Amino acid sequence: MKNVHTPTSIRFNTIFWMHLFVIVLSWLGPFLFWWPLIIAAYGIVHLQFAFFGKCLMNEGHDLIEEEQEDYTFYAYLIETLGWQPNRKIVKVVVRKLLYIFLTLITILWQIGLGFKPLFF
Repeated sequence: MKNVHTPTSIRFNTIFWMHLFVIVLSWLGPFLFWWPLIIAAYGIVHLQFAFFGKCLMNEGHDLIEEEQEDYTFYAYLIETLGWQPNRKIVKVVVRKLLYIFLTLITILWQIGLGFKPLFF
C-alpha cells in the first residue's frame, strides 16, 4: 500500500503569506524583472540552500522540524491540494533544479526572444 502523507498543520501567519508571495514572484520573475536582478535573486536562494541546508522562511511557519523528513513548503502546498508527491523528489526539484530552470526561462525570454520585463 502506498504511503499517504497528511499535510502538517502550519501557522497561516504573515511569514506563510510572505513565503507564498515570494514563491509566486519567483515563478513570475522572468516576466516582471530585468534578467540580472532575477539571476541574482535565484542565486541568493541557492546560496541559502547551500549554506543553511534549508529555506529560512520555513522557520516562520513551523515547517523547520519537518524539513528533516524532506517536507518543504512546496510539498505542503501540493499535499494540501490533495496530491501525494514523493517529498524527496519535490525537495530535489525545488532545491536543485527549479531555479536553474527559471534562470533559463529568464534568459530565453529576455535575451533570446528579446522581451522586456514588465517592471525593471
